Amino acid sequence: MGRIAGRFTRVEPRRRISRLVLGLLSDLPRKNCWTIAEWAGDATPDGMQHLLNRAKWDADAVRDDLRDYVVEHLHDDQAVLVVDETGDVKKGTRTVGVQRQYTGTAGRIENSQVAVYLVYAGQRGHAAVDRELYIPRSWTDQPDRCQAAGLAPDTEFATKPELAARMIARFLDAGHHARWVAGDEVYGGNPKLRAVLEERGTGYVLAVACNHEFTTQAGKLRAGTLAKKLPKRAWQQLSAGAGAKGHRFYDWAHIDLPDPTPGHRHLLIRCNRTTGELAYYRCYSPHLVPLTTLVRVAGSRWRVEETFQSGKGLAGLDEHQVRRYTSWSRWVTLAMLAHGPTRSTSTSPSSSRSTDRVAAMGTDWESILGASGADLADAYDRVATEAVYDDGDPGDDEPALPFDED
Repeated sequence: MGRIAGRFTRVEPRRRISRLVLGLLSDLPRKNCWTIAEWAGDATPDGMQHLLNRAKWDADAVRDDLRDYVVEHLHDDQAVLVVDETGDVKKGTRTVGVQRQYTGTAGRIENSQVAVYLVYAGQRGHAAVDRELYIPRSWTDQPDRCQAAGLAPDTEFATKPELAARMIARFLDAGHHARWVAGDEVYGGNPKLRAVLEERGTGYVLAVACNHEFTTQAGKLRAGTLAKKLPKRAWQQLSAGAGAKGHRFYDWAHIDLPDPTPGHRHLLIRCNRTTGELAYYRCYSPHLVPLTTLVRVAGSRWRVEETFQSGKGLAGLDEHQVRRYTSWSRWVTLAMLAHGPTRSTSTSPSSSRSTDRVAAMGTDWESILGASGADLADAYDRVATEAVYDDGDPGDDEPALPFDED
């Protein structure tokens, strides 16, 4: 089964995973165990549910295989690791990690489940390479509730920046290299995350709020105050990268920040040329870099939004209806696998659904699923019209669990 074959001891789960991944790439209007099982020709969703819940395979090991594949195919010495969270609105209180909390998906406080993702972004494309579910204190303070949802009863609370640091460390400790990390205000305002990155010698361009304080020779000043002191000649028009409508031009300025420790620190400021709206970034680099480099890294942050949009729209990243942690980690890992590396393009992810689905499969998808190119193409062409049958049982001798979806 190619790259992930060694993660499964039996042929049945290998076959079923291939069918589930192809189902995630199909044009089904909703993607869950019921709809994918019906599309694949199964009489019931028991086999798919069993694969996500009870079958014996390690989702973290598959995640590691996917990470290695992405880095191998998108390798870039100037790659950026982008961290961000996304939420899925849920009903009820039993879905792991759910509580009333802000989610950008809805743009307001909703009953939702939030996860932090790590995206590898290079010149040739980008892809999600890791994920961590955010478990609120309302869960970690209730060991019985955690255990019922498949978490260890002694699960400790971790902030979103701590989850980001965990994923970045996992990436670097695996022997991969990334010179930069980018993220929004949630991560830029966290001094512990910044310290971890500086200790590793990893540069960062992290957004901060306008009231974020910087230490200057004149004392502590807010980002917004420093921006007002800049003369007009301090601003330069630069592109933050290509978007759906061409290059994204803004006015940029940066201020050197004094610091006795090694490395170079800056406040980077972006000004929207139409609205005058300002955005602020806290920057660090082990070695002196030009303003254009900081701007490039800041612009890379939008890759994670593209990943969320296409991952949810094309590969069912947010359509899981599972309640337990094991099922969640397996579903999102397979959705990340189905989505795969997205090649850099100036077209909108929604401009050509079928073309983007093919691009999402990557250039060497058979090396992951173990099928030949012809087999995959044939299966892909039959995606909505012909069922794929499997004479195997659900995966092992244990009966499938009762329905595990909301």
